[in-house]
Amino acid sequence: MNDEYDEVTERGPSLVRPYSLTSGRTKPAVELALEALIQVLPSRDNQAPDLGDIEATIVALCAQSPSVAEIAARVGVPIGVARVLVADLVAAGHLRILATLQDDSSDSERRELIERVLGGLRNI
Repeated sequence: MNDEYDEVTERGPSLVRPYSLTSGRTKPAVELALEALIQVLPSRDNQAPDLGDIEATIVALCAQSPSVAEIAARVGVPIGVARVLVADLVAAGHLRILATLQDDSSDSERRELIERVLGGLRNI
């Protein structure tokens, strides 16, 4: 784990209502699968002062290329909230979505994805 993430989790659970984090939005601006891997873009702007605590935490976590489901679990928000927040950060140019499986993906690609997801869940 990195120190930035550890500092956030030591504070305890957030008392902020999930809908207030997304301004009441329930649909992400960008389509995001739960298994989609998210990566931080190499940019100085990722330290932008316009990011809130949760958004900054998500950006910091994405240095490890977690899935959307992992982000939700690590930040401690419902999956729908995580999808909206991650989509906002993608649209703002802080994060990018790595390619996920397509309809014509091979069995080995599917197996590899399942193994990565299981590995990530074990790390949580």
